[in-house]
Amino acid sequence: MIAELSVCVPARNEAERITTLISALGDQDIDGPIRLALCVNNSDDDSAGRARDAADKTRGRVILTIEETEFPDALAHAGSARRAAMELGRRLLGHDAAYLLTTDADCRPPTTWISANLAAAGPDRIVGGRIEIDQADPDCEPGLLALRKRFDLYWEHVRAIEDAIDPSEWDVAPRHGDHTGASLLLSVGLYRRAGGVPAIPTGEDRALVEAAIQAGGRLVHPASVWTRTSPRRVGRAKGGMAADMAAWAAAHGAQTTPLVPAFQHWRDRAHWRRSLRGAGSTDVALAERALPPMPCDMPLPGGWMS
Repeated sequence: MIAELSVCVPARNEAERITTLISALGDQDIDGPIRLALCVNNSDDDSAGRARDAADKTRGRVILTIEETEFPDALAHAGSARRAAMELGRRLLGHDAAYLLTTDADCRPPTTWISANLAAAGPDRIVGGRIEIDQADPDCEPGLLALRKRFDLYWEHVRAIEDAIDPSEWDVAPRHGDHTGASLLLSVGLYRRAGGVPAIPTGEDRALVEAAIQAGGRLVHPASVWTRTSPRRVGRAKGGMAADMAAWAAAHGAQTTPLVPAFQHWRDRAHWRRSLRGAGSTDVALAERALPPMPCDMPLPGGWMS
C-alpha cells in the first residue's frame, strides 16, 4: 500500500538537481510506493521532463504527480510555489489523518528520512528535520563545512541553556533546532487548521510553522530526522539557505568571524519565557515574537578550521 503521506516539493529551474532528489526518494526504507507532489513553476528548463524520467527509473517506487504552472510576476516566489505543492499533496491524500512532508528540489534525503518522520509524527505534531550540507555536492567546500560545524556547536550550547532553564514538555533533548522547508512534516488536519502555506515571498516555511503552532501544533526536533541540502550560493528563494551559504563563503574567504548573540542573552530569554509561563501566559511564542531581536555582540566561538 502507499504510505499515508505525500512528499511535497516546489521546483523552479531544477532540471540539474531534481533527479538526485527523486532517486533518493526511491531509496527510502519504507514499504510501498511514495507519493510525490511536485509543483514546477515559472521554469524555462526541462525540470518536469527530468522529474518524469527520474520517477520512471524508480520502477513504480515513486508515484509522481506534477502540476506545471506559471505564476504572475508578483506571485512568482517561494510562498506561492510551496503552497501549490502542498495543496496538491493535500488533494492527493484527501483526509486529515494523513501527513504532508515538504522538502526542496536540491535536497538528498537519507534512506531513513520518511520512516524517521513517520516515527516522530502525530496529529498535532510539527516535525522539523535537521539540515546537513551535502558533502557529495560539487559546490561543497571544506570552509563551508568548518563554519557550519562552528555554528552547530554554538546552537548546541544554546539548546543546552534552554533545556536547563526552560525545558519543553514535548521537544525533548537530544534535539536539533531546524524547521525549514527542506524537511518539515505535519498532518493534513493541522495544515488545514493553520490555513496552509502563506503565499509570501520569503519565510513561508517559518510562517507555516508559526501558524500551525497557533492552531494547536507542537513543534519537535528529533535527532533522528535529518536531510542533506546543496550548498549552492544562488537559490530560488530570496533569503533562503543559499543566502546563508553565500554569507558563509564570503566570511571564510575574508577570514572574518560572524557575530552571534552572546550566551547570556539566551539565558535571560529562557528565564523570561519561564517567568511568563509561571505567570499563566498561554501564548509565550506570540509574546516572544514581539520582542526586539537579540544583538549579535559575540564572535562565533571556535577558531578557523581547514
